[in-house]
Amino acid sequence: MNTDMSRRQFVGLAGSLATVLGLGLVGCGGGADKGSAAGSAAAKDVKGAAESKKLVVGFDKSYPPYGFVGDDGEYTGFDLDLAKAVADKQGWEVDYEAIDWDAKDTLLNSGAINCIWNGFTMEGREDDYTFSEPYMLNEQVVVVKADSGITSLADLAGKSVMAQAASSAVDAINENEDFKASLKEVVELGDYNMGFMDLAQGTVDAVAADLGVAQYQIANNDGDYVILDEPLSTEQYAIGFLKGNTELRDAVNAELLKMAEDGTMLEIAQKYVDQGLVLDSLCLIKK
Repeated sequence: MNTDMSRRQFVGLAGSLATVLGLGLVGCGGGADKGSAAGSAAAKDVKGAAESKKLVVGFDKSYPPYGFVGDDGEYTGFDLDLAKAVADKQGWEVDYEAIDWDAKDTLLNSGAINCIWNGFTMEGREDDYTFSEPYMLNEQVVVVKADSGITSLADLAGKSVMAQAASSAVDAINENEDFKASLKEVVELGDYNMGFMDLAQGTVDAVAADLGVAQYQIANNDGDYVILDEPLSTEQYAIGFLKGNTELRDAVNAELLKMAEDGTMLEIAQKYVDQGLVLDSLCLIKK
C-alpha cells in the first residue's frame, strides 16, 4: 500500500551503470548490531512486523534506484522490492511510507514506521539503531558541471557545495574537515531535485550525493555533469530498526541471507541496472 508522508519532489530514476565503485566489492564489512541488550524499553513498546504481521517501511521517495515514484505513479525501487519479498516470505503485510528524511527518527521512535529501508548508510549510526547485515556498498561522490573546469576536490576551494539535509553526504563533508574548511559554504536542501537545478543554474558549484543519484543525473542530462574521481566516503547500506528491536532485525536478516543465496536478490537487482544499480555492489551475494 502506498502512503505519502512528505511533499518532497521526485529526483527521477537513477541512471546508467557507467561508474563501478572501484572497491573490489567482494563482500560487506562489519555486520549487524548484535544487539546490545535484549531490547530497549522503546523497542518493547513499539510493535515490529514480527509481532504485528506488518512491515512498515520508511523511505525517501526521491532516492532512485532504491525508492522512487514509477511511471505508473506507484512507489517502486530495489529496496522496496526487497522489503516486499521479505514480507511475502514471512507472511506479513507491507506498507510503504514516504517520509521527510530528517523526520525519520521521530517516525521510527513513535512507531509510525518500524524500519528505515532506502539506501540507509549504517556508518556513524551504529549506536542509534539496530541494523541488519549490510547488503550494499556505496560511495558519496561529488558532481560538477562538465564545463566547470573543476577536476578535483581541491578545485572546489572557495566554492559552494550542495547536499541533502540530514544525509550521509552531509556527514561525509563534515568528516572531511580540511575539505569542508576550504569551501565557501555547504548548502543543505530538502532534496536533490532542487540541488541539481541549482547546479544547472550556477547557484552552487557542486552537488555531493550517493553514487546512484549521481549516475542518474549524468545519464539523463546529455553529458552536462561529471563525477569527480575522488569519493568523499565509502559506506555500506543496511536496514535500520528501532534500537533494541532484534526480533524484527533477526527475521529480516534471515530472509535477506536466503534471498542472497537462492538468487532472489540478484533477480530483483537486475530490474534496476538501467536505473543505476551496480550489481557488483551487492555484498551479501557470494562472488
